[in-house]
Amino acid sequence: MKIVIDTMGCDNPEEIVRGALQSAKTFPDLRITVVGDEKIINNVISDEKGTGLLDTVFTDEVITNDESPTMAIKSKKNSSMVVSFRLLKEDPDMIGMVTAGSTGAALTGATLLLGRLPGVYRPTLLAQLPNFGGGVTCITDSGANMDCRPEWLYQFAVMGNAYMKAITGKKNPTVSLLSVGTEEHKGNELGKATYPLLKEGNFNFIGNMEARDALNGDYDVIVCDGFDGNVLIKSSEGAAKLIMKLLKNNIMSSFKAKLGYFLFMKKPLMNMKEQMNYNNYAGAAILGVNKCVIKSHGSSTAMSIFCSVEQLIKVHKEKVIDAIKAEFAEK
Repeated sequence: MKIVIDTMGCDNPEEIVRGALQSAKTFPDLRITVVGDEKIINNVISDEKGTGLLDTVFTDEVITNDESPTMAIKSKKNSSMVVSFRLLKEDPDMIGMVTAGSTGAALTGATLLLGRLPGVYRPTLLAQLPNFGGGVTCITDSGANMDCRPEWLYQFAVMGNAYMKAITGKKNPTVSLLSVGTEEHKGNELGKATYPLLKEGNFNFIGNMEARDALNGDYDVIVCDGFDGNVLIKSSEGAAKLIMKLLKNNIMSSFKAKLGYFLFMKKPLMNMKEQMNYNNYAGAAILGVNKCVIKSHGSSTAMSIFCSVEQLIKVHKEKVIDAIKAEFAEK
């Protein structure tokens, strides 16, 4: 079993390589190829005493966030991302890819270079957030498709359902539609047209849900267009940062508060901080293409890359791509 990791186009390429090394040490049956700058990769491998743990492919081009994704994928043939996609496509034993580079380029590359699964209208970007139930909730689409059609949202639900079965082990994940109210008639024209399609779907659709309830643990899969999904995720991240900042400010506001924190509250609050840290979770999955691609955050740490690799292995072992193929083959 093999995977490829694109190490460039992110804030900390060294962290990506460290995450690859951590994964190689944890999963001895997994062969990892890292692609990117020769000096960066070799320096990290040398510092971490990781000689022989990784396969390496060196490139001299990088796709940045400032470039047109389509033009970059087509013109930068020797970029770390394009080379990674090429390796993934050409090697039948390579199960997937992790990248912390440009989201737009990753989506474009996955679509143009790997190709869509038969019957899939649009690949989806599926992100996950921790919820109050101690698990995760996935949002699909989370930023790939800004303007959608009802049949696209239906397919996002199918792919999200298959994905959540794989990573959580739940036999019947709950699927919901993001709206402005829980009643069936609520929402915009897209939501109203999508609702009956989801209602007839071969999954556990439980109706509309409101954004304020997104992370209460009742919803495993939240279906929406990429614009609303991206706003939902970033609003949740912003709210989490605000809560932590307010807690810190109030703890530091008095001697009694500081004393109470250090005597009684430090451990639970640190645990809460870790639960809200996106680096402790895998990146967003690009689904609907012929192999799975995990798009990690641009400022990912080694732990985030490790979590993404672990997620990729779960997706492969649970045959998520095959499940999606079978679903659309029946249509």
